[in-house]
Amino acid sequence: MTALAAGAPASNPLVNTVVFALFVAITLYVVYRASTRNSSTSDYYAAGSAFTGRQNGIALSGDFLSAASFLGIAGAIAIHGYDGFLYSIGFLVAWLVDLLLIAELLRNTGRFTMGDVLSFRMQQRPVRAAAATSTLVISFFYMLAQMAGAGGLVALLLNVHSKLGQALVIGVVGVVMVLYVLVGGMKGTTWVQIIKATILLLCGALLTVFLFGKFGFSFSNLLSAAAENSPLGDKLLEPGGSYGKNGTTKLDFVSLALALVLGAAALPHVLMRFYTVPNSREARRSVVWATACMFLFYLCTLVIGFGAAALVGADEIKAAPGGENSAAPLLALHVGGTLLLGIIAAVAFATILAVVAGLTITASASFAHDVYANIFKRGKAEPADEVRVARLTAIVVGAMAIIGGVLANGQNIAFLVALAFAVAASANLSTLLYSLFWKRFNTTGTLWGIYGGLIACLLLVLFSPVVSGSPDSIFKSIDFAWFPLKNPGLVSIPFSFLCGFVGTLVGKPKADEAKQAEMEVRSLTGIGS
Repeated sequence: MTALAAGAPASNPLVNTVVFALFVAITLYVVYRASTRNSSTSDYYAAGSAFTGRQNGIALSGDFLSAASFLGIAGAIAIHGYDGFLYSIGFLVAWLVDLLLIAELLRNTGRFTMGDVLSFRMQQRPVRAAAATSTLVISFFYMLAQMAGAGGLVALLLNVHSKLGQALVIGVVGVVMVLYVLVGGMKGTTWVQIIKATILLLCGALLTVFLFGKFGFSFSNLLSAAAENSPLGDKLLEPGGSYGKNGTTKLDFVSLALALVLGAAALPHVLMRFYTVPNSREARRSVVWATACMFLFYLCTLVIGFGAAALVGADEIKAAPGGENSAAPLLALHVGGTLLLGIIAAVAFATILAVVAGLTITASASFAHDVYANIFKRGKAEPADEVRVARLTAIVVGAMAIIGGVLANGQNIAFLVALAFAVAASANLSTLLYSLFWKRFNTTGTLWGIYGGLIACLLLVLFSPVVSGSPDSIFKSIDFAWFPLKNPGLVSIPFSFLCGFVGTLVGKPKADEAKQAEMEVRSLTGIGS
């Protein structure tokens, strides 16, 4: 087998596969044991609201610490230095919006999905349809990032370089993920998230300690070595390695920051987690625990990223099959050889599996609860039928994730996740905040806000350098880009708020004052939740 880099030991596909298979076997057993009571919709969608704030917080961090956090951010720091770490800061600060504005009120108002909150005092059917549409689109974008990460990781770890081989393994990852959801529901998926988050934090800390040991436990020595081994030199440690080169990239950074900070509060798979705890107090505790876990992990990511720049080097990272996403696995190979690479590989695979499982159950719950039960059946669906539709939807969503992952294979996954954040903030955040805090907000405003933000975001992405017109576009050979920014958040998020505001003013159906008063009392006190 060809070594991944000169002077680095070659990865051992057998070791990597065995470690990963062991993780899958253990977690599938846990999922099976946790699935003994999944007969009701509450059990399947919200795990019976039986998890504590600490457990749910660790699971939340597991849901949020995706392949982008582990692979994408480490690679971005290794290549771009200071600017790569800005992703971490954006992801972390985003939780303040959740803690202060969303978590408690959402938990008190809804039951299973975001659609419960948005439709509480609106016309049920059109609002639930809009909420389900945005949930499915955001989940699909997020899944693209995770499955793309799976393809790059497989290429690196199992020495599978053919597109067909990578596509087959992406398919295997998708099938295992669907199994988690079908067998375990939210309870099983939550336990997978808890196990994965714990292992991810331990491995991140272990790799960080190894790295510090190599540089005499001095962060300054690590940074100096990273700068010496980087084409950017000392500029690796300064702003401007990726953003700030001209006016467009400065605006791109502002747009990215806005999407990251506001997007987390509107991600459907994060919002759905607040229903797995018994009350709003535990929902707040969940956010505090999740923030603490992610703060520790992102500190480790900072060391891992600069460690990859120092020990692996930008040239070797870019030349590896997964590109930037290969920085952390290559670093594990350099520091601890084949065994540590196998462990890091298993953790990265587990990260992808668990996050996509969380996305799948969110998408399937939204379709089954909002579309099937409340639109088609007008709120009179049998619980068993609703769960059956959710499971069938999970299979369809899994198939779409596999196809999308094959097409997106090779793209930068931290960047793809940032796009998902932009879609979430554009489609959901304005309507959530208006619903919770603006008495006059009505059905027309809700529909204009969701569809206006969603369509604007998708159109701007389609006609941006992400899709065409630049060397790292999806379609490199053609150019139909007229929107200059790679992330549309700077335009699409304010546009969504504007659409919701204007739609409310011109909309004929007035807000239901009685329902609004009930929602206000319920969201602030928890009475009736």
